[in-house]
Amino acid sequence: MFDSLSDKFSSIIRNLSGKGKISEKNVEDAVEEIKNALLDADVNLRVVRRFINQTMEEAKGEKVLGAVNPGQMFTKIVYDKIVQLLSDPEGNKLNLKGKDTTSVILLMGLQGSGKTTLSHKLAYKLKKEGRSVMLVAADLVRPAAITQLEILGEKAGVPVFKIEGEKNPVTVTVKAIQKAKHDLIDTVIIDTSGRMNVDDQLMDEIKRIKDATNPDETLFVADAMTGQQAVEIAKDFEEKVGISGVVLTKFDSDTRGGAALSLRSVVGKPIKFVGVGEKIEDLEIFHPERIASRILGMGDVVSLVEKAQEQYDQKEAEKLQKKIAKNTYDLQDYLEQLEKMDKMGSMDKLIEMIPGAKGNISEEDLPLDELNREKAIIKSMTKFERSNYRIIGPSRRKRIAKGSGTSVGDVNKLLKKFEKSSRLMHKIMTNKKFQASMMNNMNMKAFM
Repeated sequence: MFDSLSDKFSSIIRNLSGKGKISEKNVEDAVEEIKNALLDADVNLRVVRRFINQTMEEAKGEKVLGAVNPGQMFTKIVYDKIVQLLSDPEGNKLNLKGKDTTSVILLMGLQGSGKTTLSHKLAYKLKKEGRSVMLVAADLVRPAAITQLEILGEKAGVPVFKIEGEKNPVTVTVKAIQKAKHDLIDTVIIDTSGRMNVDDQLMDEIKRIKDATNPDETLFVADAMTGQQAVEIAKDFEEKVGISGVVLTKFDSDTRGGAALSLRSVVGKPIKFVGVGEKIEDLEIFHPERIASRILGMGDVVSLVEKAQEQYDQKEAEKLQKKIAKNTYDLQDYLEQLEKMDKMGSMDKLIEMIPGAKGNISEEDLPLDELNREKAIIKSMTKFERSNYRIIGPSRRKRIAKGSGTSVGDVNKLLKKFEKSSRLMHKIMTNKKFQASMMNNMNMKAFM
């Protein structure tokens, strides 16, 4: 996401950071480059002007020009302005009632914006947070919309409310809420119909649903890749129906970022979530600070840690540490670590979150093929072989290679690598002098 914009911002900041002292002319040139980068990213013109004027005013002050490290101070100002651009005074959390009553979330947007897919992702996310969720099939226009929602609802593990043969979406939504209250379901997500373009019939239908259901959240769903078009459509929905927030889908494919950087200022509503992939768990809360950090090429360590924490809980980590210390860490443990890495997301997304990695590390630099090959090899082993790799002799290696579609050389390479790494991990866990020596070497390299 934001690939082009991030590359340009990183280049501008890198050029300024290389100077021990900067002049007003340096600042003016940098701000002009930022303006062009934002316009190329399809950011709203009024938003660009406001951003540039505020940045220029603050950056040409003594705080930057007289700073010990003017490049860093300029970066801080740009970062703060991006955060300000993306932030909402009310915050971006969902405004839902407690679990002792029923909250309603109404989704709206054009056809193809991703409402139906979003509904099951949001249901899955809220269910993980301990809420009970029901999806409502109120899209009675698009063929197979109800069937699609039923399939996705099953995937998320939540019920889907529908009324066979009903033509009025208002009737469906009202009865759905009655059913949810009866069944003590605390969250209802309504999937509404869309059109190829904004029209009075669509707006009237959604307004009638909104008036009948009195939702706690009215979320406009937009395809991030449509840029300024998404901003203008959001304005229409806000003026004619009223929205409480925005969800941007296909955010991971939005290489420019115009919609994200314009929406808050133009529409006056917060971006609450972003869809970052096709998997059910690929829905993230929109954090302005983290997005600003990514745009400036500074990574996003907090999100990276959160993704890791979703896969590794404290008990698992302690159990793994004990196995390494006792030298009982085996190939099954190694396989589980590889599969947890897969669940954290695609490698390009993880690289984007590592400070300094963007532009310096690419997927090509990482041995993804080798890791996939290693998983195939381990999966071709018996449980006994995984728990005791030393019994894997020539005949077993030949069988494993054949079963995994690899060569005996590949199997040998994995076993040699595993033996070496497990020995090293054991040494790190049990030898305090070795730990101190490693830390000292790392500190020395940091200053070289």
